[in-house]
Amino acid sequence: MADLQAQPQLVWFKRDLRTVDNRPLLEACAHGPVLPLYIVEPEYWRQPDASARQWEFCRESLEHLRRELAALGQPLVVRCGEAVTVLERARRSLGIAAIWSHEETGNGFTYDRDRAVLAWTRDRGIPWIQIPQFGVTRGLKRREGWARRWEERMAEPLAPEPPKLLPLSDLALGEIPTAEALQLSPDPCPLRQRGGRESGLQELSDFLTSRVQRYARSISSPVVAFRGCSRLSPYLTWGCLSMREVVQASRTLTGRGVSSFGSRLHWHCHFIQKLESEPAIEFHDFHPFMRGIRPMDSERFQAWKEGRTGVPFVDACMRALLAHGWINFRMRAMLMSFASYHLWLPWRESGLHLARQFVDYEPGIHWSQCQMQSGSTAINTIRIYNPVKQGQDHDPNGRFIREWCPELASLPNVYLHEPWKLDARRAEQLGCRLGVDYPAPVVDPTAAAREAKDRIWEIRRAAGFDRIADGIQQRHGSRRAGLSPVTTRRRSRSEQKGGDQQLQLEL
Repeated sequence: MADLQAQPQLVWFKRDLRTVDNRPLLEACAHGPVLPLYIVEPEYWRQPDASARQWEFCRESLEHLRRELAALGQPLVVRCGEAVTVLERARRSLGIAAIWSHEETGNGFTYDRDRAVLAWTRDRGIPWIQIPQFGVTRGLKRREGWARRWEERMAEPLAPEPPKLLPLSDLALGEIPTAEALQLSPDPCPLRQRGGRESGLQELSDFLTSRVQRYARSISSPVVAFRGCSRLSPYLTWGCLSMREVVQASRTLTGRGVSSFGSRLHWHCHFIQKLESEPAIEFHDFHPFMRGIRPMDSERFQAWKEGRTGVPFVDACMRALLAHGWINFRMRAMLMSFASYHLWLPWRESGLHLARQFVDYEPGIHWSQCQMQSGSTAINTIRIYNPVKQGQDHDPNGRFIREWCPELASLPNVYLHEPWKLDARRAEQLGCRLGVDYPAPVVDPTAAAREAKDRIWEIRRAAGFDRIADGIQQRHGSRRAGLSPVTTRRRSRSEQKGGDQQLQLEL
């Protein structure tokens, strides 16, 4: 075993793939030589929410991080295997004075892995210093004061890049494997953003200098969202940029777009806090009355996954997501709502498919939203997106539908959002054989929405539902929203009509 003075400080990179505003890296450097380590965990990449498109973004980010660390004196070391096994090998070969990392709120796999690593460090007497990465508070019992603490953390000075790293001699760096080497399923994503801090900084600069002032007007429609939104989410997910530096950079500007963007940065951490406080929501409904109400329908599920539901705006959004690995929030919500209500599919299965498509998959945000958009939180307004109206509102000229559903390109605008209303013979004359070139709708959107709403309201009216919902609100509700207990704010269906816009604005 190495002499105590020679033992390195191991910096375990997870989803913080940067050298700037990386406090574990900076703090470790102050205590001695540093071993910068990333562990590629094959078991993680076999989880049902992981995909090759996510790994390729991560791989590009790791390559950039390795170059950044090499410029400081010690390149990134990459090892492949189970985390405890890799760390034990490092301990035996080099010795480990301490492990430094950011706290992670990931999925169920990373939660269990971190518990195993913690047990290993305690058995070996190795300190593991975990530092908060953004506004999520570990061990939080009550939400009071959470927003204030978030602001305090975001106002902290950025941790500078370390001046240098002492090189570790005779240490193989290890290869960064490809998706094929990890035996990940083929996952073409031709329009995916590239990973790495350099790409993230370019996106941030372009957004703040050219796009932020029209942000509030661009976030709803997929026609303009691909260039109107910040497109920073994958760089925040993988830690190529820190939340703190994005918040501070945006606050050098003013305007409605800046304010709207800032509120979404706040809500990013608000939703991750839910998963941090209750990890089970990745797998189980917030409200027990909502459990097991939706059976799986494989045919409907497959049509939804492939963008062949026969509802053009839904299909266009899904196909765009498959190609980009990203789509704007409102369309994510509509896709989930359509799967949960119109198709009456279980939110966990639908959520897993979407998780794999999102290069910016953030478990804390994703699973809270999946439950919210399926009505399983029990503390939010029942919000069933009308996919036809969404299309008419946000793609009135059919530009987006025609791009992603080219089989419908020849149809006139009046029928483009509801092709089933067009006479089949006339459609064929226009060059589209409905039911052949483009499928008939798998459900009647209007009737399916009405039936789903009746089912949900029947559950919500059950004895004891509100009492449990009040407990969920107390544990997870935003104190900024100022919501009173469910039992004192129960509203009729007619009174709920305004809730969609209010909640959408908050998010």
